[in-house]
Amino acid sequence: MAHRIDPTTDVLAHLEELSEMMNRVKSFGPVAFGFRADELQMKVRQVRACIPKELKDASSLTRERQRMLSEAKSESDSLLEYAKREAQRMVDEAQAEADRISQQARLQQEQMLADSEILKLAKSQSEEIRNAADRDAAQMRRGSDQYAHDVLANLESVVGRVLATIERGKAEIDVNESPAPRERIRLN
Repeated sequence: MAHRIDPTTDVLAHLEELSEMMNRVKSFGPVAFGFRADELQMKVRQVRACIPKELKDASSLTRERQRMLSEAKSESDSLLEYAKREAQRMVDEAQAEADRISQQARLQQEQMLADSEILKLAKSQSEEIRNAADRDAAQMRRGSDQYAHDVLANLESVVGRVLATIERGKAEIDVNESPAPRERIRLN
C-alpha cells in the first residue's frame, strides 16, 4: 500500500540533504554564488529555526508513522511466515494421519478378505462333511434295512423249517397214536 509523503516534511528532508551536501564540500572553499559553506550552514539553521513547530511535529509524526509501518510490516511478514510454517506442519500431520488411517483400512480389508476366504473355505468344508454324513447315513440306513431284511428272511427260513419239522412231528405222532387214546403229557 503506497502512502503519500507530506510536502511539509519534504522541506525538512531537503534541508537535511542540503546540510549534508555542504558538510561534504566545506573544505573546498566557496560553494556557490560566492558564499562559503559555513555561511550556507548558518542560513540552513536559520531556516530550520523559522519552521513552525507544527511542521516539525508533523515531520516527527511522519517519521514515527514510517517506523510503525516498518515494524508492522516486519511483524506481519514474520507472522505470515509463522502461519505458513504452522499450516505446512498441520498439512503434514494431517497427511501422515490420513496415510496411517488408509494403511490401517487396507490391513483391515485384507484381514476381512482373509477371514472371508477362511469362512468360505470352512462353509465349503462343512457342506462337504454334511453331504458325506448324509451319504453315510443313507448308506447305513440301506445297510441296516438290508441286514434287517436278511435277518428276517433267515428267521423266516428257520421258522419255516421249524414249522415243517413241527408239522412232521405232529403227523408222526398222529400216525402212531391213532388206535389208542392218548394221554396227554403235562408239562409243569
